[in-house]
Amino acid sequence: MRHPPRSVLLAVGAAVGLVATAVVPAVTAQGATPACTVEYSVTSQWDTGFQGAVRITNNSAAVSSWRLSFDFAGGQKVSQGWNATWSQSGTAVTAASESWNGSLGTGASVSAGFLATSSGSNAVPAAFKLNGTTCNVDTDPTTPPTDPTTPPTDPGTAPALHVSGNRIVDAGGADRRLLGVNRSGGEFMCVQGYGIWDGPVDDAAVKAIADWKVNTVRIPLNEECWLGLSNIKPEYAGANYINAVKALVARVEAHGMTPVVELHWTYGQYTGNSAGCSDVHATCQKPMPDRQYAPSFWTSVANTFKADQAVAFDLFNEPYPDRATSTTAQAWQCWLDGGTCPGISYPVAGMQELVNAVRGTGAKNLVLAGGLAYSNDLSQWLAHKPTDPTGNLAAAFHVYNFNTCASASCWTSTLAPVAAQVPLVAGEIGENTCTHAFVDQVMKWFDDRGLSYLGWTWNTWDCSSGPSLISAYDGTPTSYGVGLRDHLRALNG
Repeated sequence: MRHPPRSVLLAVGAAVGLVATAVVPAVTAQGATPACTVEYSVTSQWDTGFQGAVRITNNSAAVSSWRLSFDFAGGQKVSQGWNATWSQSGTAVTAASESWNGSLGTGASVSAGFLATSSGSNAVPAAFKLNGTTCNVDTDPTTPPTDPTTPPTDPGTAPALHVSGNRIVDAGGADRRLLGVNRSGGEFMCVQGYGIWDGPVDDAAVKAIADWKVNTVRIPLNEECWLGLSNIKPEYAGANYINAVKALVARVEAHGMTPVVELHWTYGQYTGNSAGCSDVHATCQKPMPDRQYAPSFWTSVANTFKADQAVAFDLFNEPYPDRATSTTAQAWQCWLDGGTCPGISYPVAGMQELVNAVRGTGAKNLVLAGGLAYSNDLSQWLAHKPTDPTGNLAAAFHVYNFNTCASASCWTSTLAPVAAQVPLVAGEIGENTCTHAFVDQVMKWFDDRGLSYLGWTWNTWDCSSGPSLISAYDGTPTSYGVGLRDHLRALNG
């Protein structure tokens, strides 16, 4: 999906009124030291909102990152924050450390602030937790808070996958339809300099996805952030970015879901037909992956996850060399072989080169490859199918109500022949109507043939422009998302 970029909220209430301070004190047994203390204050307040601050002190063992959580009881909503990545789901608020202030030694403190809307009493939160440990109460200070960047030690129940004929199966040979959602954010937050994820990705947030009876989560990534290129803020790049992806993958697997890691935004300047941006950097969808960095990206990703065949690889989000080249034949040749493609100014990595990069590491993970026209055209996919020595290759298809191939007749004529020979996964399905009439049709066609599909997207955006499945990260669906949620629950019980 060519989603709208995240906008930064910069407006501060113009009519700042009475400055008030409400500090939550530590309440402990006499002489005892709490594991952590939090001082909460309202530093400015006006008719429709306020500015707040928290000061966190860690009295336990040192941590390399921190996550503060608390609940608002008066309908307050965080709109912007600093010195932490702020998010809110319903009444639950989370402030997660940035890479530059995540280290908290014993006795060390850190402060962060936020703006919020409010009406009524603006009640002070009653309790705070640091990395899951309750603060401001008597707690054994020798028990350290857990580090939220550490993946679960339980590998979970997500099955290893491989291709058998035209089906995806687990190690025991049972069919595994990939049914679920996309979790966008990892492709754009880092390159825009705001963080790594858009919204929470802790265990509670991942459990909320699983509660829809989802069994697969597709995770879009950014090539430059993974490789740690110099244009990305260090706190969101390289090892920090990779570790965040690994932690999310582990949480997805711990809830029995298949993670699909996918290359979404890439390097290379393209200003031709249907260009998403004029930037050489990975700040939008390009017509094809670049030869300079994309093979290195997949070599690194494959080396990271090759020991875990529960992880699937989606080679490139939405190829559209057909918009740049003058003929369909040229577009499919570019798709497969890359190189110097007509209309594209940078050297292209074709699908065969990316398959080779993955398999060159020894990785046998399931690989997906989308076709032309933003993965909406698979008409010549079989004729240009990349060679895969492991045989673990599937076709990826994207469909929205505004695409060219958005009818049952087109799916029957172009998709059914592909699905008869290789597994077919609709990596993105969606509509921009804030209803679910179109995705209902898509799901029925794919259900009737035992095929896979993933809804776009598990993010709290405007369902008419995103489109977004949820209005809150606790899993509250939008009027569009309720269709997928109810359907998956009916399918999987």
